[in-house]
Amino acid sequence: MINCVTGDLQLHIKENLDRNCAYRTINSELETIEKLRDSIDCTLTEALDVLENTKGKIVLTGIGKSGHIAQKIAASFASTGSPSFFVHPAEASHGDLGMISEDDVVIAISNSGESKELVDILNYCKRFGVKLISITKNAESALGKAGDIILLLPNNGEACPLGLAPTNSTTATLVLGDILTAGLIQRKGFTKEEFNQRHPGGKLGSVLQRVSDLMHVGDEMPILEEHSNMQQVLLEMTSKRLGCVGFVNADGIFTGMLTDGDLRRCLSPEILDKKVIDLMTKNPKTISKDTMASEAMKIMHDKKITNIFVIEDNKPVGVIHIHDLLNNGVA
Repeated sequence: MINCVTGDLQLHIKENLDRNCAYRTINSELETIEKLRDSIDCTLTEALDVLENTKGKIVLTGIGKSGHIAQKIAASFASTGSPSFFVHPAEASHGDLGMISEDDVVIAISNSGESKELVDILNYCKRFGVKLISITKNAESALGKAGDIILLLPNNGEACPLGLAPTNSTTATLVLGDILTAGLIQRKGFTKEEFNQRHPGGKLGSVLQRVSDLMHVGDEMPILEEHSNMQQVLLEMTSKRLGCVGFVNADGIFTGMLTDGDLRRCLSPEILDKKVIDLMTKNPKTISKDTMASEAMKIMHDKKITNIFVIEDNKPVGVIHIHDLLNNGVA
């Protein structure tokens, strides 16, 4: 019994220590971000002016944890309309300096501003007149003095219990990179369509797809003239395997549709003798080919339907089934 109580007490103590450590870390990093927010001044606009108007690419560099953050910032720039890449300082000293042109802008990151690995890149920028944006906490450091523009990080120590592992500094750098990314997106008028072009895969890609990317067209589309007989309807629905048939008039105008559910509900020995125009759903819900796939899914969910025709100038140009959306990750 005593051992059980002792075990519970030790677990309780451990949980409290972990929770307090988490709170201290979060509060410290929040304080750092607040200090970064309060320090924003005209140098941010100067930096964005340079980045927006560069004729070349945006080159990120840094060593250690700063290098990891630099890679993320470069990836964010590149995916949102600002061509960018990362150059490792060590590789730069062994030939990769040639990747940097005079039209580029270099963003060099070092919390202390004294990373010796950056010296060759800083000298290269000075020699060839490459614009340099320095991100550091120390304006009087080697990196601070070398920069054409200095974006200062808050000097708020680190959040780790030792006060040594990069925590506050990397969080502030990451947020500053996001600020620059968001600023360039706003200035350039970067659109969702452009974002989609750069993110064709994964969940982002599926969310940003349009109906035109997924719909069935041409011979895959189950379409008949509205005065077709029921035998033709059953053959068309069976062969196209989408669980529906759309109908058009003599001018090709979309007039209605029948689903396999409709047929089941009116199933009788006389069904083959019935007229399509009397059974079909007239003026059903339709969408345009530019509708976002996610919006099409919402419409199907709200209307409790599994198929929807895509209409352009009152004529059917495609049809989409709920499985087309689900199979492409749209939910």
